[in-house]
Amino acid sequence: MPHREGVKKQKINAYNVLLLCFIGLGSMTYGYTASIIGTTLGQPSFIAYFDLATRSNGTDLISTMNGLFQTGGTLGTLMLPYVADKWGRKWAIAVPAVIAVVSGAFLAGSTHIAEFLLFRFFAGAAAFMILAAVPIWMSEVVPVDLRGALVDVHAVFLILGYTVQGWVGFGFYFWDGGSATWRPPLALQCAWPLLLLCGLYWVPESPRWLVMQGRIEEAKQVLFKLHSDPTDPDNEFANAEYFQIMKQIAIDKTLGNSWMHMIRKPSYRKRCWLAIGTTAIIQCSGVLVINNYGPTLYANLGFSPVKQLLYPAAWLTLTLGINIMAMATVDLFARNRYMSFGVLGCMVTLIIEAALVAEFVPSNNQSALLAAVAMFFIFQIFYGFCLDGTQFSYLNELFPSHIRAKGVCLGVSMISLMNIIWLQAAPTAFENVGWKFYLAFIIPGTIGGLVMLFFFPDTKGMPLEEIAAIFGDADEVAIYQRDIEIDHNTHTIITHDGSGEKANTGVVTEDVESSRTPPNRL
Repeated sequence: MPHREGVKKQKINAYNVLLLCFIGLGSMTYGYTASIIGTTLGQPSFIAYFDLATRSNGTDLISTMNGLFQTGGTLGTLMLPYVADKWGRKWAIAVPAVIAVVSGAFLAGSTHIAEFLLFRFFAGAAAFMILAAVPIWMSEVVPVDLRGALVDVHAVFLILGYTVQGWVGFGFYFWDGGSATWRPPLALQCAWPLLLLCGLYWVPESPRWLVMQGRIEEAKQVLFKLHSDPTDPDNEFANAEYFQIMKQIAIDKTLGNSWMHMIRKPSYRKRCWLAIGTTAIIQCSGVLVINNYGPTLYANLGFSPVKQLLYPAAWLTLTLGINIMAMATVDLFARNRYMSFGVLGCMVTLIIEAALVAEFVPSNNQSALLAAVAMFFIFQIFYGFCLDGTQFSYLNELFPSHIRAKGVCLGVSMISLMNIIWLQAAPTAFENVGWKFYLAFIIPGTIGGLVMLFFFPDTKGMPLEEIAAIFGDADEVAIYQRDIEIDHNTHTIITHDGSGEKANTGVVTEDVESSRTPPNRL
């Protein structure tokens, strides 16, 4: 047997990066759609058009706008796996993009509050479906060593959507459009999904999904194009990954993939709890309340209407820069420790925020009020670096290919479910209990951050096909990448798992289906 050098680490290529950035339009769709309500509620023309300031149920209607959005997100996301598994990861992106275009058009043209509320529900379904679909596709096409950083592209474009809407809302505040001033920012919601749909046809399907459908040659072509490396003419990484995917999915096809199977099987059930726990704990940071009710929070601090829109836009601009920088750090630390640090850092800033609000609001102490604003900005350092993108890498890493869509959607649906609670309660809570509402985030968030630190597994740097082993399913791992070597003299793949198996790189499928006895070790 020739001397084993192991499979080289893979380098990212320009084609892969360009695809990630284009699919990022889906992330922008979520970011813009999810946050535009914040600046809309800060537009006097919107409040006046629907008489929200004079209605006896005005506060309840504002709460319902967010509650219905999150309800749509919960239900829509749980239906997404049917599309993602049956029709593909691309269709899972396309369907919510279409819904986002239609709902955005109706929201911008609404003439009755009931119409606006109805299409907030569909906008929420579209937003959260695409929030789950984009990182599923991304995680299945990026190389393992850079998975955290590259899936963070999702968070960067997501925040770009937030940032664009922040400045659009701020700019339109000064536009004298009469009673229609609030409409153009909502109509712009249609732009990002429309651009995405125009080019989605030319985006390759996930090679892992293609293998699951038996489209082997197509999967191989996609994988080799995604992972071609000029410094590696023999395509060591692409060959090894292709071989591993083929063997692993042959095993996955023998395993259950229903929702009931995920509940009954202990290792799958544990992964589900981790997915739910991850997003639930991170949502306890209160980030969506800060974002969606930014103008309200700054109004409570006594700032003018202009600053109520300016500060959230600046906050989101800072967030965008932080998320870009986070791409360089996310793959340097254990996933659980990195996220735990972020959650606990957010809790420290909220504790200080609550103390400042309790002590100095209402007051004319400008230094204290500016310090309260600063806490929101410092909060975003912890959230942007450690949580915003990392949670999506982690969700995808928890699950094998045949249940990944269900598992990720379960975690993402928890985001919207948690926010039904927070966003529905926020206006009434800030009005009646003030600073004490922050305790609803601080107490469970602190507990969750500690649980994450001590009890959540680390998945950083592991091929998706090998993560089952850390959940006690080592017998379901077909082969480890460290046991694969390319013999350049004979152009074959040689496995070092004790089986002495040898498979031609051009016909890797020849013995895949019959291989059902993987190495039982880490």
